[in-house]
Parts: sequence; structure tokens; C-alpha cells
Amino acid sequence: MEEQSVVLIVGAGPAGLAAAACLSKLSITHVIVEREDCSASLRRNRAYDRLKLHLAKELCELPHMSYPANTPTYIPKDQFVKYLNNYIEHFDIQPKYHTIVESCTYDEGKKCWFSVARDVATSVVVRYITRFLIVASGENSATNIPVIPGLPDFAGEAIHSSRFKSGATYSGKNVLVVGCGNSGMEIAYELASHGANTSIIVRSPVHIMTKEIIWLGMTLVQHISVNIMDDLLVRLANFVFGDLSRHGIKNRSSPTQGRNWLICCD
Repeated sequence: MEEQSVVLIVGAGPAGLAAAACLSKLSITHVIVEREDCSASLRRNRAYDRLKLHLAKELCELPHMSYPANTPTYIPKDQFVKYLNNYIEHFDIQPKYHTIVESCTYDEGKKCWFSVARDVATSVVVRYITRFLIVASGENSATNIPVIPGLPDFAGEAIHSSRFKSGATYSGKNVLVVGCGNSGMEIAYELASHGANTSIIVRSPVHIMTKEIIWLGMTLVQHISVNIMDDLLVRLANFVFGDLSRHGIKNRSSPTQGRNWLICCD
């Protein structure tokens, strides 16, 4: 089979849905394909129960549709999924689910993309010919557990964060969380709240931030340079938390050492 369109969108997460809505507003023909059986599968199927968006709602709206007036500042995942469902319905977005893109090739002579996609349910292969290709498959779509010597012989349970749902089943158990990104910090908090003996290990020095401090930074960065904002937030965090070395936490040596240093915590 062969289909022609102006744009092919790969992925029906928030970015892919937003792209489809914007193209619809401009009456630009497009096709959106998704390998899972639903939109935003990461939040629907691979997120822990207490997950909330870590950025304030005004920073997480999709184009051309606001949240309801009574939406909380930090949106629980179920409310965000409902918002996405309403978004899909409002803009009549029709993703082709169970569809995997197997190859994409750009033809310089014809100035177009030739993409081959397969419906995993029916095995039907479709060749899409489009002027533009939007890859919105997400940076966290694939799980990764590093090779750790001895892990295969570990007698306890070892899971990826995408399989974690609640700390309730870990009450009274010894649990180690590897990594202190947003998920690691929040999962550790969830475990400790349910009575697990929780430890967390971190590979690199970090800065500890609250959601409110990050909200301030996201607001300020619209008016001042990133470097000034970084320095201001580090000073503010140091004022709020003080010297964390007494807890065994080593701060980064400078505010701009890396760009992924912001860690959200409750």
C-alpha cells in the first residue's frame, strides 16, 4: 500500500498530538502513527500512581487548548491523560495505532520522505510519501537497565522504574533506588512514605530543587539569561536547604556544570 500526505508524524505522545493539532489548524494534511495501542502510553501504562507533572500547568499546556479552570497547579497523571483524550477529540486526531515505522529515507531529487510502516496487528505494510517527517517518539520511550555485575544472580526483585506503581507493596522491605532524576527522587519518597527501608545512590553531584524553585526558574528564564537564572536558583536552593554535605549529598561544583541538574522533590 502507498499513501501520500504533506507530513508524517511518528509518535502519538503529547508532542505528536500537539503537532497534529497545529497542522489541522492550518489545514495541512498529515498522518500520525503510534507503535502502542494508545496515545501517551508512557503516562498511561508506565508511570507510577502518584506521578504529577513536575512543571506548573501553564508550562505544560498543548497548543490551542487550555486546561479547565479548576485544574491544580501540578497535574496528576490521570487528569493529564483526560486532558489528552479531550485534546484528541477536540482536534479529531486519528492516530494509526499498532504501527511501527521500519525505515525512513529522504530523496534529495524528489524532495520528499519515503517511510515504510507496518501494522503489527495485521502485518500490512504501508509506504508513506511525505514532504516532511516529524519524529515525536519521545526521549524516554525505551527502558534501560545498565549491565551490573552480579545483577542476574540477585535473589531479590529488580525492576525498571517504568514498572513501579506504588510503594505499598514494599512496606518493611529494604529497597535501593539507583539514580536521582525526577522518577528516582519521587519513587524513593513514595517508598519511604510506605515504610520501606529506602536507600538511593547517585552517580554524580547534584543540586536539590523544589518544584516551586523550578517554576520560578522557568518563569525567569523568559526574561533573563540561562546562566544568571542558574546562579540565582542555586543560591536560592542553598538558602532553603543549607549545606547538604552533612547528609552525604555533594553539590555540583558550579551552577552550569551540565544542563540536567535540576532535581524535583516534594
